[in-house]
Formats: sequence, structure tokens, C-alpha cells
Amino acid sequence: MTSHGPDRAPDGTPDGIWLAPAEWLPPTAEKTVDALAAGRVTAEEADAMGYGQLPVSPDLSAPRMAVRAARLALTRAGVPAGDLSAVLHAWTYYQGHDFWSPAHYVAAGAGALKAVPTGVQQMCNGSAAALRAAVHQLVARPGDGPLLVTTADRFAPPGFDRWGGDYGVWYGDGATAAVVGTGAAPRGTLALRALCTRAAPELESAHRDTDGFHPAPHTRGAVVDVRRTKKAFLAEQGKPRFLGRLRRETTAVLAAALAEAGVGSGGERLSVVLLPRLGRATARDVYGPAVAEVTDAPTADLGECTGHLGAGDLLSNLAALASDSGPHRLERGAYAAVLSAGAGFTWSAAVVRRT
Repeated sequence: MTSHGPDRAPDGTPDGIWLAPAEWLPPTAEKTVDALAAGRVTAEEADAMGYGQLPVSPDLSAPRMAVRAARLALTRAGVPAGDLSAVLHAWTYYQGHDFWSPAHYVAAGAGALKAVPTGVQQMCNGSAAALRAAVHQLVARPGDGPLLVTTADRFAPPGFDRWGGDYGVWYGDGATAAVVGTGAAPRGTLALRALCTRAAPELESAHRDTDGFHPAPHTRGAVVDVRRTKKAFLAEQGKPRFLGRLRRETTAVLAAALAEAGVGSGGERLSVVLLPRLGRATARDVYGPAVAEVTDAPTADLGECTGHLGAGDLLSNLAALASDSGPHRLERGAYAAVLSAGAGFTWSAAVVRRT
């Protein structure tokens, strides 16, 4: 590769960037039927979600799960941890200590002692934001080694109610990772053909107490209550107007990514569009119509056994595409798109090809 950086494809996306994604989920889970029986969710909520269980980590912290996912990704890529130039760790919720850098813990635990660790905080779009930063570094500093992107979240009590703390979102514990590099791609990895992001900062109050800022975590309430902030936000904005904005932004970011990748409109055909893991009703009312504006490719929500993984949905979906087996494995040479969204709000769309 020449010193000026990776060649650039006509679509504007750096050419030759590959991903080796992986995930680590705790072996224990809480079942929807048990949550129903305990009154933690209603039958109407369970039907709207359509998920059967949520992975739950009884004792392993989020950063420790991230280390496990990181090791899996490094093994898949065949990359020694000592060759990594950077570690980018993203999360949405508490990482186990109040005043601390979880990114440095993940780097040390993975053995990436020569890497520069950085924390990435863009809520549930965190994995896309970290991946975007990784791509930018590979373009700006082509002589650097590969990078590691990780995510991890643990939505544990007493501070978070994974079943009832939010409208239309059930939260599962777990970690994801991806080694990101340039040049010859390791076997079974994914080629990144496009990564586009859009944001609407004026919508940030959906997750903010508009009655004022607080001096310390949980001083407003002992448990995170996303329903309270969303209820106030929707009362002001109007739910139809807000859902319309979500659909339009999703359509726009997906259209931009497909155009960059040269997929559709006479180009390569898209095999599937994987959605954020936000449940059956959101897929039907928001993502299905948004995707249909751009492509007739089928959509899939892979959250039935994971729920929403906080910052990790995008990388978990990429791991499913890159798996050696399984119903969502992407065939060699085929293309897929993966959508991501996070509070703030931010939307991302990645287009990948199986190498």
C-alpha cells in the first residue's frame, strides 16, 4: 500500500478495509414468559416486542465481557494483540466504576499493550461511531497496524430495569468486538464497502430531564427511567411527527450507504438489511417502511434471543453475517446492509461484502 493511504473506490469509501467481528454473550438468560408471570411486562408489550429472552450477566462486568469478545475477534482475524495500534471501546450504560477509563481496561485485558485506548460515547450508535473513527484512522495513518473496536453493556439492577425501563426496548447484556484492518483480508472476514452516518442533535432531549441537570448519577431517581424523559419529549414533539423523522433519517442514511457501495440501482444486489434490535413493532412501523423506500431486499431483526445490546447491535449483526454457519451467514461475494441508531439522535448504515 502506498504512503498516501488506502486507494479510494469511486464511491468515496476507502477500499480494502476489512472487519473480523465477534460477540460474547453470557450463558444465562431471563425468559419473557417468566417476566410476564412476574408482572414485569404486559402481554401487549410482549407481543409488540416478539422476543423470547434476554441474556443476563449475573456477575461479569461489561468491560470484562468486552475482553472476552476482543479475544474472540483477534483469534478470528489471526492478529496478535500486540500488533494493534488502537482500541476503541463504546458503551451506553455503567461500566463498573464511577471515575475510570474502561477502554484502557479492555486494551490491557486483551493484551493490546502498545495500542492507544479511546472511549466512544454515542449511546446505542456507539459501535458505528467507533467503527467510523477506526476507518478514519486507517485512512489518515495507513502505516499503523489494525485497530480493535469493542462494545459492552450490562443493564443490571438496582440501577436499570432491563424489561420496563424504556418504551419498546428490552435490554440484554453482552459484548461485541471487531478487528479492523487494511490490505489482504483474513479468511472469512467482511469487506466494508460503505459506512454512512447522519445526526439530528435537536432531538437530544428525548433522553434528558428537561427540569435541570443533576450533580451525580441516580440523584434524580434510583433507577434509570427512560420512559419519563421520552413521555415528556413525545408530549411536546408528537409521536407521529417523531416516528416520521425516524423513518426519513433511516431511509436517507441507508440510501447514501447503498449509493456509496454501488449496491442496487443496476449495481450489486443486496441480500438482506439487518435492523437494530428494537422489537417487532418498531421493525414494522419504522424500519420496514424506511427500508422499503430504498430497496426490496428482505429485512431481519436478530434480537429474539439477545434483546437490544446497547452499543453492540451493529457489531453483533456483523458477527452473524461473518459466522461460519448459521441462518444469517452471508454467502461469499454477497452484500448486506446493517442499520444502527442511537439516542441523540444518530443513525448509521454499513454495507459489507463477504470476502
